[in-house]
Amino acid sequence: MARLPYLDKSDLLPEHQDLLARNLNLQVSYLTRSAWGFSHHVRIGREVGVSAEEIRAVADETNGRPTALDPLAKAVLRAAREMTLELKVSDQTFAALRRSLDNERLTDLVVTISFYNCLVRLLETMQVDVEEDYLPYLDEFPLPKP
Repeated sequence: MARLPYLDKSDLLPEHQDLLARNLNLQVSYLTRSAWGFSHHVRIGREVGVSAEEIRAVADETNGRPTALDPLAKAVLRAAREMTLELKVSDQTFAALRRSLDNERLTDLVVTISFYNCLVRLLETMQVDVEEDYLPYLDEFPLPKP
């Protein structure tokens, strides 16, 4: 059971409601086994056309299995894994990202990964429950075992 009451989009000021309507990344939530974060990212991904194969590719990339993801997607996932597990992005991964991203996009990516590392820790500390209608996504795309 959650430790604090949940907020709804309508609880936010109108100028901040767009914060709950962003396209989100899957890797940090998967890697940290954040059920709430991952189930929400899967649903959002599905709603914007991400295929089941692309969602499964997150697990495959995480576990070192080959995928059909493009090189930039692989580099982004690798950067998220490195920041989550090693605290920083390696020189090799940073160079791969730099080949495709300008300074602004590269900074945005690092800030976004940092934000999701913060978010999953907040979700787990506050014991935020996965809503009933999100549970099927965890059945279809199970999180890794500890």
